Amino acid sequence: MSDSSASPEATASPADHTPERVLVTGGGGFLGQYVVEQLIARGDEVHSLSRKAYPELDALGVQQHQADLTNRRAVINACEGMQAIHHIAAIAGIGGSWNTYYSINTLGSQNILAGCLQHGVDKLIYASSPSVTFAGEDQEGIDETTPYPETWLAHYPHSKAMGEEVLLKANGSYHAKDRPLWTCALRPHLIWGPRDQHLFPRLLERARSGRLRQIGDGKNLIDTVYVENAAAAHLLASDRLYEGSPVCGSAYYITQAEPVPCWKWINTLLAVANEPPIKKKISAKAAYRLGACFEKVYGLLGIQKEPPMTRFLAAQLSTAHYYDPTKAREELGYIPAISTEEGLARFKQWVSENAPEQVAAS
Repeated sequence: MSDSSASPEATASPADHTPERVLVTGGGGFLGQYVVEQLIARGDEVHSLSRKAYPELDALGVQQHQADLTNRRAVINACEGMQAIHHIAAIAGIGGSWNTYYSINTLGSQNILAGCLQHGVDKLIYASSPSVTFAGEDQEGIDETTPYPETWLAHYPHSKAMGEEVLLKANGSYHAKDRPLWTCALRPHLIWGPRDQHLFPRLLERARSGRLRQIGDGKNLIDTVYVENAAAAHLLASDRLYEGSPVCGSAYYITQAEPVPCWKWINTLLAVANEPPIKKKISAKAAYRLGACFEKVYGLLGIQKEPPMTRFLAAQLSTAHYYDPTKAREELGYIPAISTEEGLARFKQWVSENAPEQVAAS
């Protein structure tokens, strides 16, 4: 396997950084592990909170805490002694019950907040999602002033938005050490790269089973972000959470800052695994209607697994959603250090060293 640890140029670390004691929720996940690696690379003492133990984190010397985000007492205890928390753990997807998403993404975030306030944590960085502002229509070059929608197409963005709102409103709240807690939210869009456990395996599975079809005309532009860049944004945000900083209480879209045609990008990822481009097509309206039917049937039958199509998925794959990078650049100092071309080269190397069958099953 390739050495996919955080690259020096992707690690956001000022020369005068004072090591901190940091907790990463979901530290064994895709984004979480890169954040962990970059924190360690700059000398921080890193702890992780996850539902299970990860040998990879043991090898890095990470102190692991095992608990579900819904276990309020365990979550609060894991926050003890921390100076900063990167809250990355969440449940994503397009199927399942509202209670599942709400309990983990919303109440779980409230539990993290309670731990910060009880144990005097100074900084909280929340891994949110651009979908918290998605209402099913084109979003072309929007900025962070875009409000949450009034209606939601899926439980995931709704529950993430509720968690984000709670944590951002808590910015400036005084904690147990009689100091303010500073918070911010990052919204990375379509994270990809080596060790991907979500996007790439699902694309491969759907393509190989013949269930992947282009939705719409394929010209809709989307933003993406290479995983090491997304992780570096977390460190930048943490370093800029201090009194008087515009980062405090703010949200930021995190991307490669170069929108790409959605289906051209999907075919690019499939080509990495030597899969042919998607030829079959379905109109956006037909996919949306099909998604609505699947949602109704799955709801009536109480089926918890993900439907083949939903209204949210149809809209995501057929509309434009890309974002103005100005605020992240000017306030966070975020500029993607690893280009899309370099990221693809690293991704191809990883896939070539890990059989596509193993990648799909990861």
